[in-house]
Amino acid sequence: MTSVRIRPAAPDDLDAVLAFWKAAAEGTSITDDRAGVERLVAHDPEALLLAESDGELVGTVIAGFDGWRCHLYRLAVCPRRRRMGIGSALLAAAEERFVRLGGRRADAMVLVRNESAHHAWRAAGYRPQDQWRRWVKPLTD
Repeated sequence: MTSVRIRPAAPDDLDAVLAFWKAAAEGTSITDDRAGVERLVAHDPEALLLAESDGELVGTVIAGFDGWRCHLYRLAVCPRRRRMGIGSALLAAAEERFVRLGGRRADAMVLVRNESAHHAWRAAGYRPQDQWRRWVKPLTD
């Protein structure tokens, strides 16, 4: 594995995170804006985890815990740095956070079309749960 440092995002990191997601994440979300990420970090300062190597942002994951369930979003690794253990390190840090908070099971948002992500999630021990579907309703335009 490449040498990485995992840490929570700080307010000064948010523009870099948004730019990173445009380059490294699959798909976009209604919350992929500065105000949305600012709310996340203000609400739960340890939820957005960053992976850095030699001062460069190389990965992210959102490890949200609502007091009952553990949710993973935005696992993204720099395309040229994939398959080096960065995603695994981010997931390990997220899972450690969940256990520390009393979480008992984690779920992940994974795009159906992102086959390479399916392999990574399976390798980390996650499985699709076919009996569930995500239902969404935008609350703003």
